[in-house]
Amino acid sequence: MTTFVDRVELHVAAGSGGHGCASVHREKFKPLGGPDGGNGGRGGDVILTVDQSVTTLLDYHHSPHRKATNGKPGEGGNRSGKDGQDLVLPVPDGTVVLDKAGNVLADLVGHGTSYVAAQGGRGGLGNAALASARRKAPGFALLGEPGDLRDVVLELKTVADVALVGYPSAGKSSLISVLSAAKPKIADYPFTTLVPNLGVVTAGSTVYTIADVPGLIPGASQGRGLGLEFLRHVERCSVLVHVLDTATLESDRDPVSDLDVIEEELRQYGGLDNRPRIVVLNKIDVPDGRDLAEMVRPDLEARGYRVFEVSAVAHIGLKELSYALADLVAQARAAKPKEEATRIVIRPKAVDDAGFTVTREEAGGEPLFRVRGEKPERWVRQTDFNNDEAVGYLADRLNRLGVEDELMKAGARSGDGVAIGPEDNAVVFDWEPSVTAGAEMLGRRGEDHRFEAPRPAAQRRRDRQAERDETEREFDDFEPF
Repeated sequence: MTTFVDRVELHVAAGSGGHGCASVHREKFKPLGGPDGGNGGRGGDVILTVDQSVTTLLDYHHSPHRKATNGKPGEGGNRSGKDGQDLVLPVPDGTVVLDKAGNVLADLVGHGTSYVAAQGGRGGLGNAALASARRKAPGFALLGEPGDLRDVVLELKTVADVALVGYPSAGKSSLISVLSAAKPKIADYPFTTLVPNLGVVTAGSTVYTIADVPGLIPGASQGRGLGLEFLRHVERCSVLVHVLDTATLESDRDPVSDLDVIEEELRQYGGLDNRPRIVVLNKIDVPDGRDLAEMVRPDLEARGYRVFEVSAVAHIGLKELSYALADLVAQARAAKPKEEATRIVIRPKAVDDAGFTVTREEAGGEPLFRVRGEKPERWVRQTDFNNDEAVGYLADRLNRLGVEDELMKAGARSGDGVAIGPEDNAVVFDWEPSVTAGAEMLGRRGEDHRFEAPRPAAQRRRDRQAERDETEREFDDFEPF
C-alpha cells in the first residue's frame, strides 16, 4: 500500500458568493418602508499552507477533489449572508504548485507559507446597497459570483542540506541511520528504500539535514527505476554526497564507473552542476572493500573530489565525514543572498486605461464585437437576466464605463452582435445604441410597477364595494310592472 506520494493533481473549487436579497421593509401602517435586502456572503477560498507535521501528499492522492463552502444569501431586514468558510489544505514543506502546463505558480518553503489556489466568489449586493437618489426602491439584487475552479499539480521537493546519491544497496540508508537518528528500512536487496528519508545531523555548532534518495541506476533521468520520481528531491540540496560501494558482488561494477554513471544521470537531469560534491567509499570494513578503496582513491582525488573512507557498520570515518559536510553546508548558507523584506509595489492604472477592450471578430460572416475586461465580465455574472430592471441597471453601468462609446468607435451598428466574456462562456446580445431601454420599460428610474399597484387586500375591498354599488344601482333602476 502506498504510504508516500510526492506528486498529485489536485482539483480545487472555491465557494460561490451568496446572492443579494431584494426585499422591502414592511410593518403595520407602513407597507413600503424602503428597501432592506442584505448582501450575500463571500465564498470561501482554497488555501495551501505549509505544515511541518505533514510529510507526504498521500491525502490528496486519495481525495484529489476539494471544495470550499459557499456564501449564504442575504435576507430581508438588512441581514447579510454568512461568509463561506475558507478551506485550508496543509502541504509539506518544499511543495511546488504548478498549473497543467507545468508553469510554477508558487514555491511553498517555510512553515506557515501559504498560497490561495482558488479565490472565492464575491457576494451579490442586496437592493438596500443598490438604492440611490434616482433608484429609491430597486426591485432587484445582484447575484453572487461563482468561485474559481482550478486544476493544479503539487510536487514535493525535499528541503534538505545534503543529499546521498548512489546505486541501490550502496549503503545510503545505513549511512544516514548512523549519522542521524533516522530509522530507514535497511536490507540486503536492491531498492530497499522506496521513499526519501530525512535525518538531522549535529556537527559542532552546525545543525543540518541529510536526505537519503532512493537508488539511481543507468537511465534514471529518462524514467528507469525510481530515479525520475525522486531526482527532484535533490534539487534543493546544497551538497551532494556520492556513496560508492567498494564491496559490490557485481563483476561489471567498480566505484569509478559507478560515479561516472551517477554523474551522467545528474547531468541529464540538469540544474545540479554547481553543487559541491563529496565522495564516500563505503563498506571498508570488508577486507576486499578496503583494498579497493585504497586503489581508487588516488584516481578520485585526481579528479578534484574530496574522498572519505567510511564504514557505516563499523562506525569508521563518520566523525570526519560529518564535520566536512558541516563545513560545506555552512559555506553554502553564508553564500546565500540575504532575504530582503518584501517590498510593496504600487502600480496605479494609467489615466486613459478604461479597464476593458473591444475587438471585432467574424462569426458566420457577421461582425461580432467582443468586450473583455474585469468589470464588464463581473457585472454580467452578477446580473439576473430574468429581471428587466436588473438588465437595465447593467446597461447603465456599461454605459457609464464607456462601453457604448468604444463600440461606436469600433464601427458597431444597431443590430450587430456583442459578446461580453471569453469565447467559451460569453453573453451575446444584439446591440442597440439606446442602452437604457431595458430600465425604461418599468417607468421612471428608481420606480417599480409592483410598488405602484395597490395592495391585494385593499384591492379586494374595492372590488367588493364596487360590486355592492353596482347592485344598489340596479335595484334603484328597477321599475315594478
